[in-house]
Amino acid sequence: MNDSSPATTSSVPQPPELTSEDTRKRVFAIVGASSGNLVEWFDFYVYSFCAIYFASAFFPKGNQTVQLLNTAGVFAAGFLMRPIGGWMFGRIGDRYGRRTSMMISVIMMCGGSLLIACMPTYASIGTAAPALLLIARLFQGLSVGGEYGTSATYMSEVALAGRRGFFASFQYVTLIGGQLLAVLVIVILQQFLSDAELRAWGWRIPFFMGALAAVVAFYLRRSLAETSTAESRSRKDAGTLAGLLPHKAAFLRVIGFTAAGSLSFYTFTTYMQKYLVNTVGMDAKTSSLIMTAALFVFMVLQPVIGAVSDRIGRRTSLIVYGVATVLCTVPVLSALRDTTSPYSAFGLVILALIAVSFYTSISGLIKAEMFPPEVRALGVGLSYALANAIFGGTAEYAALGLKSLGHESWFYWYVTAMSVISLLVAVTMPEPAKKGYLVDPR
Repeated sequence: MNDSSPATTSSVPQPPELTSEDTRKRVFAIVGASSGNLVEWFDFYVYSFCAIYFASAFFPKGNQTVQLLNTAGVFAAGFLMRPIGGWMFGRIGDRYGRRTSMMISVIMMCGGSLLIACMPTYASIGTAAPALLLIARLFQGLSVGGEYGTSATYMSEVALAGRRGFFASFQYVTLIGGQLLAVLVIVILQQFLSDAELRAWGWRIPFFMGALAAVVAFYLRRSLAETSTAESRSRKDAGTLAGLLPHKAAFLRVIGFTAAGSLSFYTFTTYMQKYLVNTVGMDAKTSSLIMTAALFVFMVLQPVIGAVSDRIGRRTSLIVYGVATVLCTVPVLSALRDTTSPYSAFGLVILALIAVSFYTSISGLIKAEMFPPEVRALGVGLSYALANAIFGGTAEYAALGLKSLGHESWFYWYVTAMSVISLLVAVTMPEPAKKGYLVDPR
């Protein structure tokens, strides 16, 4: 697991049996943390799903691919703040508590969404418009960079022992739920507003909604119980890079499988809506409907496959993910490019998302199991954020850039190559559920 000797199942004390009241409190904590997580990711993903409508508002007029490429560049830039957010909020979470870190991150997300909602366009203030858009996204990137690591740590620590795969999977239920809610809001707006109205002012509505919901999430998170102990928070190396250094092997493994997991996740979720419009040739409404249905199925899959990981192990789940994405990425994207039926497109997207679910359902938990409590939020958040920023955040930009050069199929092979790396990491790593650091905090 790392350069020091990890805890094993036989060397750690087994937790006492939980009462029904303990179980109820833990389930409530999962729900509370999940609701805030949903709001955070709704705010973050609204940008991607609204980009089709506001791209022309912030960038000089040009063809659709160039405008989308510019908005994708800003989307990718937001990811560059994630490592800073992962470090900053990881340190806060390990030294001052998971709850405090999650409360700060959701308020920061609120500010970013409100700024975008009120922002003047390129026609009004010229180049200052895309500059302000970039600043807002950097702010949101900082927030969500801290949100993932701390919420993954919190939900993994509060989850019921023996069923952690099932309960911790709700982090991605709400993460995907945030995406689903974002695209659902767009679908509803499309039914009541014309395309011209959406491009003129309708795209601002989801950002206002996200800012308001973030305030509600802040108050929900205030009621959560803290999962870290005073002992772990008071350690000299708590939340520090020096404390994380002895666990560099685990850190590198997380980067290895997260790089591919993030890339494939963003390819088949946020970028897929644009792919269906810009490459397949479907209209925006049809694309939104397909992705709404696909994201709902993807969301439902998380606890199912999370529960499977409790049976087969996290390592085996990662191996299944690696094999499946290596085998299906090129065929699925190639078939989508040539399809004319929305039903066929839906089926192909679902096939890819089933494969990705073997990573997403355990994504937060497997990372949390690989780090001790005093550096857990930092280890989970920083390793994820680095891989996510480099590979996940650039997925749309890489895909659109290769398309603009006339080599779109190269992107398919790029995703496949990264999946091969993830598979090699999974095959060579120990089983975190058996040789990890996550034990019941009671």
